[in-house]
Amino acid sequence: MIDPISLVIGGALVGGGWLAGRVSARRTKSEQQSPAVCGCGHDLALHDREAGHCHAENYRKLGNGLKGWARCNCQRYTGPTPLEEFFAPTPLPPSQ
Repeated sequence: MIDPISLVIGGALVGGGWLAGRVSARRTKSEQQSPAVCGCGHDLALHDREAGHCHAENYRKLGNGLKGWARCNCQRYTGPTPLEEFFAPTPLPPSQ
């Protein structure tokens, strides 16, 4: 037969696990570090380090009234400076 006490205990364990998962998931989302982003909305990986312009493409309205992919207009990375460039210059390739 079915034991009602075991069903209640099992339901309480499942509900407690679900509740603990919901609470811990919210806490970890707020602790995640967001990537360094430029003013255009793209991160440092999409910007040319020497020339500075952005290589990303945005889906936006073009001049003829149609929508399509167009190059990002960002000319220089304006986000936070990466630590490795702040403390020491990049060793490769050699500049001489």
